[in-house]
Amino acid sequence: MKRRTFIKTWTLAASCPLSTFLGSLPHSEKSTKKPNILLFLMDDLGWGDVGYHGGDIQTPVIDFLAQQGVELDQHYGYPQCSPTRLSLLTGRYSSRFGIHAATNDQTMPLGTSTLASQLKKNGYKTALIGKWHLGSDYAFLPNRYGFDHSYGNMTGACHPYDHTYRKGRFERTWHRNGKRVDEKGHTTDLITEEAIRWLKGQGEKPWFLYVPFLAVHLPVGAPQKWINTYRSVKFSEDPKIDESKRRYAAMVSHTDDAMGRIIRTLDELGLLDNTMIIFLSDNGSFSIQDGGGDEYGGDPPLISFATGSNFPLRGEKSTSYEGGIRVPGCIYWKGKLAPNKVTSPVSITDWMPTLMFASRLRPDRDMLWDGKNIWPLLTGERKDTAQRTIYIRYDGGMNALRKGDWKLVTLGDSEWARDRMPGEDRSDQLFNISEDPYETTDLAKKRPKILAELQRILKQEMARDAQSKRAIWGNKPKL
Repeated sequence: MKRRTFIKTWTLAASCPLSTFLGSLPHSEKSTKKPNILLFLMDDLGWGDVGYHGGDIQTPVIDFLAQQGVELDQHYGYPQCSPTRLSLLTGRYSSRFGIHAATNDQTMPLGTSTLASQLKKNGYKTALIGKWHLGSDYAFLPNRYGFDHSYGNMTGACHPYDHTYRKGRFERTWHRNGKRVDEKGHTTDLITEEAIRWLKGQGEKPWFLYVPFLAVHLPVGAPQKWINTYRSVKFSEDPKIDESKRRYAAMVSHTDDAMGRIIRTLDELGLLDNTMIIFLSDNGSFSIQDGGGDEYGGDPPLISFATGSNFPLRGEKSTSYEGGIRVPGCIYWKGKLAPNKVTSPVSITDWMPTLMFASRLRPDRDMLWDGKNIWPLLTGERKDTAQRTIYIRYDGGMNALRKGDWKLVTLGDSEWARDRMPGEDRSDQLFNISEDPYETTDLAKKRPKILAELQRILKQEMARDAQSKRAIWGNKPKL
């Protein structure tokens, strides 16, 4: 699909959710009122799945936020979702808690200070509406980590209509504040409607609304009207891949429109000018060789043979190459943040310190943050983060460490390396991301001193993980 088709579709859409406030940004005004925070997180959305990256999927709302807000060109999460979500809410590397991959187990002790709990202590109303996946038992509800209200799914995925997960203990966790509810409807629509209801029920207090959609994680499905949007698009000569990709594209566009509905509600309520809107993905998309999604049940089960695109980045979800950890991201605040692109590396851990600073709040204790306050980058006051280090630890030893332009990737005994590189050399790899953003040339043998320095830092960070895990958990067993 060509770019002009996107523009035409956007221009002609009578229900354009952002049409009421397109245009130049007004002059910023000083205010003592604390800002509201709306944070959208999509699941498994790849680098190449958004329109502003030249993708084949229509995402007009996301494109607007990126183009009229501050685009984050090198935003890093983790290879899988639980670590990203844990780091987002704590400002710390997930490995400090001993969490290296997606899990249904408890990820942080009860009472852990989070972005939600700190905002709540400072007068904010807080809600999580969507996917949690930081402890799938109701004992670890978002409500026990600072959220006044929670709704959605506790696990890492569910069927979009039947709301079922894998067979077993966590097969059905769709809930409202820990009470299981059985509802009809697509998860994206249910999440959107709950978010709008919650927003309409807020008074004068500032609020933090975290909306982690289940889209576009398997199983992939969308309402037929959204699938019809792509009926004339040919994604592949293989009928199974073509049909799967059409469903995937529809699910992305459906969710993009859902964000627009929520933002339009802000505008109607007169809340838009005082609301920071953040959009992120948790990790890259992934390929499916033999079909997947039926393990989540549902009637009918939704099997896909294609998902998203990380093009032109190397790698995918569950790897520490750029395609697995570098994700689309942006922040929009009407009249407060001018359109800009931040090309310096930033981390998912940065959001807690940054949002607290932007809200003029101080934590009530030392948070031991690994993240940095990147507000000066967002406003354009500072242009780079110099030789900043970003550390990403992943299950099986496929880790990444970024320092300045240099990036270390360790393959370890990861499942990806075993499957994709049987019998091959799994030595540590070194890339210069500035000169080689697609990680095509391993410079480990040519730059041994830089390799050794990054390996030293990685070892140091892993030692800090062990110390931190002992300090966090102590003698507290995971429940």
